[in-house]
Amino acid sequence: MLEHRSHCPDCESTDHVNRRQFLKTAGAAGVALSTSGAWAHGAEKAASTSGSATKSPESVVKTLYDSLSDEQRKAVCFEWDYTHPKMGLLRTRVANNWHITQPIINTKFYNDDQRAMIRAIFEGLIQPEWHAKIDKQLDDDAGGFGEDQNIAIFGAPGSGKFEFVMTGRHMTLRCDGDSSDHVAFGGPIFYGHAAAAFDEPADHRGNVFWHQALEANKLFSMMDTKQQKLALVAKTPREQNVGFRGASGELPGIPVTEFSSDQKTELQRVLQVLIDPYRQSDRDEVVRCLKAQGGLDACSLAFYSDNDIGNDRVWDNWRLEGPSFVWYFRGNPHVHVWVNVADNPGVKLNA
Repeated sequence: MLEHRSHCPDCESTDHVNRRQFLKTAGAAGVALSTSGAWAHGAEKAASTSGSATKSPESVVKTLYDSLSDEQRKAVCFEWDYTHPKMGLLRTRVANNWHITQPIINTKFYNDDQRAMIRAIFEGLIQPEWHAKIDKQLDDDAGGFGEDQNIAIFGAPGSGKFEFVMTGRHMTLRCDGDSSDHVAFGGPIFYGHAAAAFDEPADHRGNVFWHQALEANKLFSMMDTKQQKLALVAKTPREQNVGFRGASGELPGIPVTEFSSDQKTELQRVLQVLIDPYRQSDRDEVVRCLKAQGGLDACSLAFYSDNDIGNDRVWDNWRLEGPSFVWYFRGNPHVHVWVNVADNPGVKLNA
């Protein structure tokens, strides 16, 4: 069960009551379902009945919204620009471990069809070949899909702007139907994985995202001595520091304009690896936003030398950054990845 998983000091949630507290006080909303496997079976059956598995995530969000009772809406639905007294504009919030609302997905607060729709939204946002990988991450970090995640819906689907947000440990995921102007993914997102323990070994065995760092490190190995010196930065920044610096901001690491043509081709491949888990429309939006700010030629790539697990010069922490593009991979002590992408640097971060 979730309560017995390894302690993770930098992933502790402080944004609202924890899962144990919620389940103790859920009352009529019900208790947790017995196992994620049992839930998955029920969700599959419900999805096939409702047809939600074949719909776009946005259309399923509307169907889910329409199905919610008044009591449910009070708990998980908000005005588009709802501002939380402590967390600010709640719709744009991102963190490494937080709960945007109290109800846990995998409880009887939601009925079978609603849980199936939530799963269908999740699967629609993620490429099919990544479903099992993300499920592994959720099994390792949170006891499984729905076991410690929450959702919120902002705005009214079908009547204007709306956004669906799913949060939990190592997750902030959005479905906005292009309601959020100027930003990719509907706003900043987060993903991560602690495959075996809080402190991962140098090879990060079992980590479903570590291959992204290995691809970036291949590019580092293609650099000459001068380029590597430019690319290496002595101190890893605070991981939440992923706000935009703008066109006049000083970007860490080596400017992409210093790359040869084959190195630029390799960086394009790294970018494709980074966006690979997500649906095509979100991939396209990232590329569009990046192009609007000058493309990869407006970016820099930094590798941080101070947190090299195993001192093997396979850099665990690295960052690809442009005027309004940040993809920050923090691999020490385990993987946290912060993503903030927009078509202009005027978009504010709420982290």
